Amino acid sequence: MRYIVTFIWSFLLVSMLNYVVGSVLGADFNIDTAIVTSVVFTILVFIIGAIIPNESTPEAADNH
Repeated sequence: MRYIVTFIWSFLLVSMLNYVVGSVLGADFNIDTAIVTSVVFTILVFIIGAIIPNESTPEAADNH
C-alpha cells in the first residue's frame, strides 16, 4: 500500500511541477514525461529510505 500511495503523491507533485515549469518555459504539458519522472522519483525515494538507518544515535537518546 505504501508503494501505491508514494507513487500517487509522486505523480501529483511531479505533474504539478511539470505543468508549472512547462508554463513558464512556454512548452506543452506532456503526461508521459510526468509518469516517467514520477516512477524515477518514487524509486529514488525508496532507495533513500532504505539507506537511512532507523536506529537513533546515542546523542539523540540523551536529549529526550
